[in-house]
Amino acid sequence: MNKATDGLLLDAMSSTHDVFNQTPALENYNAYSGDDALKDAVVREGADWAKKEIEQFGKITGSASVIEWGFQANEQKPQFHPHDRYGHRVDEVKFHPSYHALMNQALTEGMHSSPWTDPKPGAHVARAAKSYLQAQVEAGHGCPLTMTFASVPTLKLTPSIAQEWLPKVLAREYDPRNVPHTNKHAVTIGMGMTEKQGGSDVRANTTVAHPVAAMGPGEAYELTGHKWFMSAPMCDAFLMLAKSSEGLSCFLVPRWRPDGSKNPLQVQRLKNKMGNVSNASSEVEMRGALGWMVGEAGRGVPAIIEMVSLTRFDCMVGSMAGQRQAVAQAVHHAAHRSAFGKTLIDQPLMRNVLADLHLEVEGAMAMTMRMARSLDSLAHEDEKLLMRLGTAVGKYWICKRSPNHAYEAMECLGGNGVTEDFILARLYREAPINAIWEGSGNVQALDVLRALAKTPAVLDVWFAELGKAAGAISTLDKTIVELKNAFTDLSDIEYRARYLVEQLALTMQGSLLVQAGNQSVAEAFVASRFGHHGERNYGTMPRGLDIDALIRRANPLIN
Repeated sequence: MNKATDGLLLDAMSSTHDVFNQTPALENYNAYSGDDALKDAVVREGADWAKKEIEQFGKITGSASVIEWGFQANEQKPQFHPHDRYGHRVDEVKFHPSYHALMNQALTEGMHSSPWTDPKPGAHVARAAKSYLQAQVEAGHGCPLTMTFASVPTLKLTPSIAQEWLPKVLAREYDPRNVPHTNKHAVTIGMGMTEKQGGSDVRANTTVAHPVAAMGPGEAYELTGHKWFMSAPMCDAFLMLAKSSEGLSCFLVPRWRPDGSKNPLQVQRLKNKMGNVSNASSEVEMRGALGWMVGEAGRGVPAIIEMVSLTRFDCMVGSMAGQRQAVAQAVHHAAHRSAFGKTLIDQPLMRNVLADLHLEVEGAMAMTMRMARSLDSLAHEDEKLLMRLGTAVGKYWICKRSPNHAYEAMECLGGNGVTEDFILARLYREAPINAIWEGSGNVQALDVLRALAKTPAVLDVWFAELGKAAGAISTLDKTIVELKNAFTDLSDIEYRARYLVEQLALTMQGSLLVQAGNQSVAEAFVASRFGHHGERNYGTMPRGLDIDALIRRANPLIN
């Protein structure tokens, strides 16, 4: 061959194909402006005053740089270092800088503290909206944020502890240094409840606490025992349960003693989790670890419950955020990808799937933000009772719906969806976590039964809320009547608990969507969730629904 021929051959072999019909990345968009369900809920539930700041935050969380932090924080897992280079015990977990960037962004935004430092109507709604936007970027760092936020009511049970710790807990700063809390202006709080032998049955715990001198709330104790699952071990202190002479009690256990010495709260190893990998979760042993009693002696479970109800609420927010991000990715992909001669979003079967996936977000949003309004109104007994039942019911249903929801959205992306280069794979691995943490499905269902037995009025309040939508859609009315009748039969109620909780959740979501006033959403939700019987996959909605309206609401780039 001559040189001219060689050059032509090389040119031909250097390019095998053009890249086309691939979806551009969903980035540099406003995650608030393109979310009609969120915008409606913020106004409806009392946070209209916060719209501008939430919109500004939506632009931040939709930016390419912040989205990249989420990928980096998961690609570079936390690394545990029990000792420093000289052999001193330090129990340090090191994170990628992107994890710290996300933590700093959330804490300076006040995601852990704003309803406590500036309580007013809509404060919890606004905070939930921002948490939802932040969680769409990355879920793992939400664990220490949630625990710090939820620790406040428990810490307030003991004034001496609250006086020392709350100013630092509520500070809008982030200080990740591995140093005593006495050297910091801002701290984070974790929790350690479960042990090997007990799991959710904390009364089976064997960790013991002995008083250093005096006994009772605010006094110092030494704890000996273990915790099988303690997430975010770089928090500055942890709320824990241990058995004192007065019974199972709650204690605040710092990582470092006030004198600067290492508290013998020793990390044994990090959990090798399938998801939530940016967040370290650990096994720890306490070898006489210093802690201070929080709340009354022997009343550890009620003290921790002050915290758990809020962490369960945040599980609802986090799972809802995962659902929204999954839908946003699926709709964005379908709007740009063509197959068999048409854009995916224009194909009837895909439209059925996308609209159905979006309805899950609409229902989750309506219920979660209604509970946020209850959090803002706990001075009213009815709202307190609604929240008591709502966190257990909502956590059960919303979190449990997420794994299959993430899978179905992943399928919309085809092969791209299962690769770690795309966020759907991470969303799928994250999806089961919230359903298991802070009490699995059975624990939530049994908690609902306990609430009904202890305070029967919670059911009356629930049905009163459902009654606000009476007469709008006959299918919903009929389902609510059937549910009322189901509660008149208490036989085998524990066996039937999951079914009853599911119906409580679905009827509440349907009722709230009716009350919200968007006819297209409400009619589609009721027709698809109550008109079908038995198990169903997404994309099986009946004919005659306003699918165009649903997909417009789902599209993150339409506002």
